Amino acid sequence: MSEPVRGVVVAHGDLAAGLVSVVAAITGDHDTLVGVSNRECGGDGLLDRLRTAVGDGRAVLFVDLPGGSCFTAGARFRHERGDTPVVGGVSLPMLVDFVMHPELAVDVRIEHAVNAGRRAMKVMGT
Repeated sequence: MSEPVRGVVVAHGDLAAGLVSVVAAITGDHDTLVGVSNRECGGDGLLDRLRTAVGDGRAVLFVDLPGGSCFTAGARFRHERGDTPVVGGVSLPMLVDFVMHPELAVDVRIEHAVNAGRRAMKVMGT
């Protein structure tokens, strides 16, 4: 197994908590993911929340909206730490895949999860 890596879901409102809760219900894993909300805080407050959520360990930030305030805070965190990938456009299939493959190296694990998110997108009718 590769080094332990925390997934930090960063999203608007209650979305992060909801995604983390559902992934735990599906996978039984209650340790890999943590949710961070931008509710009632500005950019500096959200950056502080990210620092707390990540701590001293290794993490991947999964952000809801590329280009939004959560993504901007993630980019600032990455600038500080340098070793923290930021993935925009988080989805439930992406997070389930991330949790289910702890044996993969971080870069491979991220790509695997992103591809799972892409593959899960379907359109039925127009």
